[in-house]
Order: sequence, then structure tokens, then C-alpha cells
Amino acid sequence: MPTLLWRAVLTAALVGAIGLLPWLSRTDPALTVLKARSADRDPTPGTLRAVRDQLGLDDGPPALLGRWLGGLLHGDAGTSWVSGAEVLPGVAQGLGASLLLMSGALVVAGGTAAAVCARTLRLGSRGRLAARGPGGTAAAVLAALPEFLVASVLASVVGVQLGWLPALGWYGPQWMVLPSLALGLPAGAVLGRMLDDLLPGAFAEPWALAAAARGVPPKSVARQAVRRCVPGLLPNLGLFVVGLTGGSVAVEQIFDIPGLGRLTLQAALAQDLPVLQTGTLALVLLAAAAGFLARCTARLLIGPALRDGALHSPHPTGPPAPRTPPLLYGALLAAVIGLGLPRDALTLDALGRLQAPSAAHPFGTDALGRDVLARVSHGALTTLGTALAVSAAALVAGLLLGLLPRLSGPLVDTVSAVPPVLAGLLVAGVAGSGPWTPAFAVGVVAWAPLAAHTSSLLRQERATTHLAATRALGAGRRHLLRHELLPAVLPPVTRHALIRLPGVALSLAALGFLGLGAQPPSPEWGLLLAENQPYAERAPWAVLFPAAVLALLGALAVTAAGGVRLSRRRARPGGPAGPPGKPVAPVPDPRRNHPDTFLVPASSSPMPSSPTSSSPTSPSPTEER
Repeated sequence: MPTLLWRAVLTAALVGAIGLLPWLSRTDPALTVLKARSADRDPTPGTLRAVRDQLGLDDGPPALLGRWLGGLLHGDAGTSWVSGAEVLPGVAQGLGASLLLMSGALVVAGGTAAAVCARTLRLGSRGRLAARGPGGTAAAVLAALPEFLVASVLASVVGVQLGWLPALGWYGPQWMVLPSLALGLPAGAVLGRMLDDLLPGAFAEPWALAAAARGVPPKSVARQAVRRCVPGLLPNLGLFVVGLTGGSVAVEQIFDIPGLGRLTLQAALAQDLPVLQTGTLALVLLAAAAGFLARCTARLLIGPALRDGALHSPHPTGPPAPRTPPLLYGALLAAVIGLGLPRDALTLDALGRLQAPSAAHPFGTDALGRDVLARVSHGALTTLGTALAVSAAALVAGLLLGLLPRLSGPLVDTVSAVPPVLAGLLVAGVAGSGPWTPAFAVGVVAWAPLAAHTSSLLRQERATTHLAATRALGAGRRHLLRHELLPAVLPPVTRHALIRLPGVALSLAALGFLGLGAQPPSPEWGLLLAENQPYAERAPWAVLFPAAVLALLGALAVTAAGGVRLSRRRARPGGPAGPPGKPVAPVPDPRRNHPDTFLVPASSSPMPSSPTSSSPTSPSPTEER
């Protein structure tokens, strides 16, 4: 009951904030609505007064919100301030198109994630993970590609030049392919990297070792490992569902799809409150339903183990990741930035427009004759600095709020329903337009996936056998948090934050692409891609080189994330866990003979010594039962 009340309060606060948008933006809402209705009409005082009287703007936000809620209780969301059409049919049609697009994108994302994890599954199911070298660069590059850039390339090359698939409109299954690919490929790469990060821990658990020793087929071991890791990903999968439904504004704009994201953006720009509030409410309800289904599915997969405290920690201390790839990518990125900084990024050259790469201009020139290398390098200082600051703040907020799942669960569902574009408009309305407006807008929603990941891992870690044994030996909450829970949760969440670093940069770029970020002549990467995208066919280097640098950032972030490890405190020599550095082989329970049973190793976790302990090892509560 308190959770439902908290969720209702958050939804009411969000809808109320949207209702204040025309007044927060410090512009005359009557003028905005009049321009949205007809840009050619002269905004005379009499015309503006007629619009105010028709919409009831002089009654104030509380009266407008009350009338909208009163009609909503009777199944009437009002009429659009711009078109005069009924709101509910339009929102329902947009939601249906977005859900259909989301389903196609999830199919593509699933196939992409399977391809990313295929190598780890194959080696892990055969007990040969030690032979796995550094990888994931291709997935990192794919995850770092902007959705709007992928959509533009697919529409222009596959749809227009080759003519294989339709590029514009929404009339049947064929029109779903290209936008589903544009949305599903980057999302699948991120999900695949997260799953690939969890799989080695699952293959190191005692049940996997016992299954391999008893000759269980590798396919069965791989299937059970995926089942073991999926509950940790389900909360983020629910966030992807909501993000692909309401956050795919740029893709819907490019492919001319009448989806809910595009409808919400148009309503926000025109300050069409009935449409904007109804669309946001639909996204909030979708986020709550997706979160509920994710939690139910997680309990269905590992519910008994969570209840009985019979899980093994899925985050063992692994070997250090190779240092060469991140150093190589970092040096290459630094070299690109260093070569372009001495160049002038603002000088115009009308005679040198859209020149191909040469010795004078290694990355070519843009439509105004400016050096692309110089603009990429100067824009990196702003884009990378802002992305790092937002990612660090999101990591801290996600960890702190993830440790309080009852507080953060409804908050995550509500925040995830807000598209970054709408968040940008709200932030711009409160704080005004400025260089930090996109950063605040992205930061408002960037912490939610990290908080969901933290809560999911924390829930599983609290149900592990070694934590139950440590608690039984008298460890307090502070000791458990510092020496058991945080060492298990902090490294994977930090790696998740690093994997999402290119995504933060992409969100900033998307706001710039839609005109809500930096303004010309700033060399910010999103604005850079937006300015050069119309010339992609004539001068592809003006788009490909900025996209390549963004992909290089993704490769650097993912390879650097593999080195984030945090060793747990080891027991003293001769203690229950044995000498440091010598792992004890798993001891199977003779009463259990099923390969899928979770077996507890003798040293699954170091436990503090107890003065009353007389035996070298203490059985876990599960074994005592």
C-alpha cells in the first residue's frame, strides 16, 4: 500500500509539472498555440485574447489540470488545443504504433544480444573461459552509434539508393524493418554487453562446475547460465521497453512514423497540454506495467532460491582484464583530439565547402567550409566532459537510490517514462536554455538504469548462502554492507555505468540533433551530426568521421569497464576460508544429485572468525536444513 501511494504521488507530480510547462517556459501559451495552429496568422491582441478565452488559460494551471482529470475519470481526455481532435483516439493510435515498433526492435535487440554473448556461452559451457581473450569491441562500436545516425544511413542507403525497403511511412510490416533495426541494434549491443558481463560469474558457480563434471551437455549448461543471469537484467529490459516506446523520437521523425514519442514531442513544442499530459500518463502506466512484469518474471525464475537464501554470489573476483585495448583506444582518441585542437573550428570558407579528406583537411570540410577534424576535436572537450560528469553523478545517484529499493522502485518507473526530449523541455522551462540544460535533462533520467541494476543485484546478493552464514556469525548491517554487499554490487554497476557512457553522450547528441541542446556555431557532437546529416549522400565523411570518433569512445568505455574489479576482504590465514590466494575446490553434498542444484563451496566467501566456533568450517543454513 505505501508503494502504491508513493507511485501515485510521483505520477501526480509529473503530470502536474507538465501542466505547468506553458507557464514555466516564460512564453505566452496563447501565442505558442496560435503559431502551432497557423504560423501565418498575425498575433494581434484580439486574436490572443480569443485563444485565451477558448482554452481557459486565464483560469490558471490548477483549474486546467482539474478539468482534464475530471474528464479523464469519465473516459474523456479532452480535445487537442492545436487540431481540435479528440485526444484519446490519437494517443491510442500513437501508442499502438510505438508498441508495434518496440516489439520489432526487441526482436532485433534479442538477436543482437545473442550474437554478442555467443562466444562467452560457447566457451563457458565447455569450461574454457580462461582461454577467452579480450573482445566486445564490435559490440561497443555498435552500441555507440547514434540511433538517429543509424536511421539516417538505413533510410538513405537501403531505402532510397538501393530501394530494398520503404524508407518513409507506416503502412505495413515492410515499413517496420528499417526503424526496428535502427532502434534494436544499439539496444541489443548494450544488453548483450551487460549479459556478457554476468555470464562468467554464472559459469563459475558450483552448479555449473558440478554439471560439467557429470557430463551435462554444454547446451543445457549454457541455457541454465542464461536463466541464472536474466533476472539481473530484467529491470533494465523493462526500462528498454519504455525507452523504445516513448524515447524513439528521432527515429520516428526520420521515418515519419506516427508514434507516441513523436506525438509527445510535437505536443510539447506546441504546448498542447491535453495531448502531452495524456501521452505522458500512458508512458507512466506502461513503465509501471513493464516493471511489474519484470519483477514477477524474476521471482518466477529464482523465487525459491531468493526465499530460502540459497543463491551463490554471481560476482567472483576475476582475473585482471587486458590493459592494452583501452590504452590503445585512449591513445587513438587523444591523438585525434590533439591533432585537431590547434586548428580553427569556426572559420568559414565558401570556396572550400564539402571538400573530401586531404592533407590540409584530414577529415574533410562541412557545408560551410569548416574543418571537420577541428570541430570534432573542439567539440570533444564539451561532449566528453559533460558526458563524464553526468555519468559520474548518475552512478552515485543510482547506487545510493538502488540501496533503497522501496523508495527507488516507483521512482525509477516514473522517471524512465519521461523521454529525454520532454525532460529537456521541462529543465529548459525551469532553468532556462543554456549549455548545461542538456546535461541536467540527461542526468534526470540517466541514473534510473543504474538504480534498477543495483536493486536487482542487491536483492540476489542478500539471498546468498555466504551472506546468511556471515550474518549467523554475528556480523552487523554495517559490516555486511561494507565487506559483502558493496564489493559484490559496486564493480558490475560501475562497469554498467562505463558501458552507458557512450549512451549518455548519445542522449546529449540526440538533444542537439533535435535542436534542444547546443546552438550554432558550437562544435558539440550532436549538433555536428545534425548539421552534416543532410549532406550524408554528397559528403559522407562529414558524418562518418564524427560517428567514428563516437564509436571509438564506446570501444574505450567498454574495454576500460572490463578492468573494474574490487576484491573482497580475505580471511586470516588458517581461518575458515583457508590460506589467502588458494581457492578451495567445491564440496558437493552427497544428498544432492541434480546438476542444476546450487551447491555451496567450502570457501564461497570469507567469513569473520568466531570465538565460539570449534569446527574449521560452518555449514550454511541451507545445508543444516
